[in-house]
Amino acid sequence: MAEANHAEHEVAAFRAAKDAFLAQDPHSPLDHAQRHTFQGLVYYPYDPTLRLELPLDPNVPEGVVAVDTSTGETQQYRRAGMIRFSVDGQPAELTLYQGERGELFLPLRDATSGTETYGAGRYLEPTPLDEDRVLVDFNYLYNPYCAYNEAWSCPLPPRENWLTVPIRAGEKTFAH
Repeated sequence: MAEANHAEHEVAAFRAAKDAFLAQDPHSPLDHAQRHTFQGLVYYPYDPTLRLELPLDPNVPEGVVAVDTSTGETQQYRRAGMIRFSVDGQPAELTLYQGERGELFLPLRDATSGTETYGAGRYLEPTPLDEDRVLVDFNYLYNPYCAYNEAWSCPLPPRENWLTVPIRAGEKTFAH
């Protein structure tokens, strides 16, 4: 129970820091008018059942994956592995990607996309626990910068990461 409370407090601190960044930082994707009226983002309540330590299945197709962006360009990633889990008893699987510096990247769309959450999808950076397992805490799901300002170019979740189940965790739709 103490670990769950600690994780919930970390998520709350992350969210507060993000709100402060968006409202005050000159590198915020919000324009001046948006920053002036910004009241904070809207999130789902913390859900400890969506903080998952999962095996990472490395048996995925090799090679570079060209991922389309919101502005019509492409970005290059490599598949790092596959995770499998369930949400409300429904099976789900997602591909984790690796960026140029080796960091893990998880872009996804789910059944909330376009209704409760940003239509193009949300992101997460899973944490490697060891060579075979990752921590995937969906409470950290966040909108890409293009959700706040369409001048930004953001990778769009590949079709293989479109879920039919809802992930009701993390950031909701940005109301401008």
